[in-house]
Amino acid sequence: MTKGISLSLHKNAGDLKETGGESLTEEQKRDNVIRLAFGGRRERLQEFIRVIREEIPPHTGVILRGSAVTGTRWKDGAPFDADGPGTSDLDLTLVGDDVIGLFTVTGFFVPGVHSRPLSDDDPNIAPPLVTLRETLMAMTGRPVNIQASRDAVIHLRGDVLGQPYLTLIDKHDPSE
Repeated sequence: MTKGISLSLHKNAGDLKETGGESLTEEQKRDNVIRLAFGGRRERLQEFIRVIREEIPPHTGVILRGSAVTGTRWKDGAPFDADGPGTSDLDLTLVGDDVIGLFTVTGFFVPGVHSRPLSDDDPNIAPPLVTLRETLMAMTGRPVNIQASRDAVIHLRGDVLGQPYLTLIDKHDPSE
């Protein structure tokens, strides 16, 4: 029974291909991100990651979620940038203990565990990340939202609920 529930949630999250029902591989997710958000240029994604890496605390992971990864909007199934070039946002989540402290007390869905996104709707909830967000938006020509979560939230959303994400920076990689 649990497997059936997980598969259903997994499918709803958009991590399954439209044909065949198999999950997107990491390579397919990365290819989607490069094609959709970075104009097919791998070096633009690499530069994006380099800029993030320079601005985050050590031992922080970074994942990208949403339609840039899956190719479709979760809410209504519309394709990435359905409303015109540069209209779909990039949803970054910083993962780790130290990044939680970059958000104000009022910047959380679950205090100290899972933040709201630093975005146009909440532009002041993570002052140390505002410049990074502005830089990333200038680089990509689209909105970028930055959220922070602890590992348990990512495990729950990704592994248990099957919500797709692409790891950009692995917090456990010694080269990070």
